[in-house]
Amino acid sequence: MQQAIAVVTGASRGIGKAIAQSLVDADYFVVASATSESGVSAIKEYLGEKGDAFVLNLADKESCEQFTKNVADLGSVSVLVNNAGITKDTLMLRMKDDDWDSVIETNLSGAFRITKGFLKGMMKQRHGRIINISSVVGAMGNPGQANYCASKAGIEGFTRSLAYEIGSRGITVNAVAPGFIATDMTDELTDEQKQAMMANIPLGRYGEPDEIAKVVSFLASDGAAYITGQVLNVNGGLNMG
Repeated sequence: MQQAIAVVTGASRGIGKAIAQSLVDADYFVVASATSESGVSAIKEYLGEKGDAFVLNLADKESCEQFTKNVADLGSVSVLVNNAGITKDTLMLRMKDDDWDSVIETNLSGAFRITKGFLKGMMKQRHGRIINISSVVGAMGNPGQANYCASKAGIEGFTRSLAYEIGSRGITVNAVAPGFIATDMTDELTDEQKQAMMANIPLGRYGEPDEIAKVVSFLASDGAAYITGQVLNVNGGLNMG
């Protein structure tokens, strides 16, 4: 019997890497993406024989089509994790059209393209798990991130709508909304910035990438077969809505 395939976009580091590793531990063959050849090499190094990786530009339709073809050559996809995303932060008055367009195209339209690419296969096998990585700011908003917040709010609406459409085919669609997670991005913040953020988190700390990965692994498992159309908040209490 062929090993089940899980796809994780944006897995060269941080949350994506932790998700890919957790799905390997759950006995999936993981196919991941990065935006550069160096990122692909980094993924292949930590996955070894338990996975593969390809370059993917989510804002480019042809790149998305090529990625789905590359994965299809390996077998049928059981789990898709739309994790990859970008930020181009600035206040709305200073935001250029390209700042808006590139974030929406990558974070929202890219997730649409990749999901559509694997949807027919999941419907044919009448089984699948689609897990979209959102963000706490999709519900809360955040100054300087109108484009990013819009893309993540869109991901959550996309999640619910698609869950309605394909639930009868045995496919679940859910989202995970992380709060502030300890990654190389948060490492760049000053101590003052970190303290200001933590003051609003009831648990008093950042989350770890592995804490997001474990939730994703649960949603990919048989134990989550009756959960669909949901946004699971993993944010230490930062947003309790």
